[in-house]
Amino acid sequence: MRVTDLLVYPVKSLAPVVVPEAAVEPWGLEHDRRWMLVGADGEMVSQRQDPRLGQLRATPGIAGRPGSLLVEAPDGQSLEIEAPVGEPRPVTMFGDPMETVEAAQEASAWFSKLLDADLRLVYLDDAARRPTEHLVSLADGYPLQLASTASLDDLNRLIAGDHPDDPVRGAPVPMGRFRPNVVVEGAGAWAETGWLRLRIGAVEFRVAEQCGRCVMTTLDPATGDRRGPEPLKALGRHRKFGRTLGFGMLLVPVGELGTIRVGDRVTVLEQGPLPEPDRRAG
Repeated sequence: MRVTDLLVYPVKSLAPVVVPEAAVEPWGLEHDRRWMLVGADGEMVSQRQDPRLGQLRATPGIAGRPGSLLVEAPDGQSLEIEAPVGEPRPVTMFGDPMETVEAAQEASAWFSKLLDADLRLVYLDDAARRPTEHLVSLADGYPLQLASTASLDDLNRLIAGDHPDDPVRGAPVPMGRFRPNVVVEGAGAWAETGWLRLRIGAVEFRVAEQCGRCVMTTLDPATGDRRGPEPLKALGRHRKFGRTLGFGMLLVPVGELGTIRVGDRVTVLEQGPLPEPDRRAG
């Protein structure tokens, strides 16, 4: 098995950035989900509330400045943002509290005007400010998500089979709908659901659980349009675990960290049953 793609999402729910390599940090890939938008009440805002977020792109590390972003909108508007410093303020994600640092007022005003909503852009300067069982950035539940091309191919076969006379509803779903960090090829379809521990390049990971999927998988990230009901309907018919629709695996780095790269070999170190999935990917 090999890594075919690596992706990071500097601002939660914005478009991905494809990278050739990425440093693995205890809380996830470097630059991945360190920023997010929150509403006036301090609660996270994602594509679940505003699908237009998927059309915005944030590129990290402008001119080599750590923590900086260049955010670009489809209409050509753009803004450079620096990593903020200051006192942390409380925000929530799915109602769970944490502390983040608010970006400059200019940045929050830019997003608020663009999306016609009262928004603030916040930055997680220290993953320890988020009280969880394991270090994690602003990803929904775990540091990384891995997906397999063979499993996507089989899922698309199932979708087509469920809609033999409807080429629109039976159309294949692209990998981008699932927002993975690591995409691998060379495994059998759904083989990853039996992995407990693996190594990517020289970095080892514990497999925590399958990723429970939500309505974001029905959105076309290029347009913000809702394309549903697929892939959720097919997952519900063929890949349901308890009350959860599973696709992709959630990983936690263990041991000595390092850099993973496109083309790295993926080696399964331990296999076995996993608990029922109970997380999302954002």
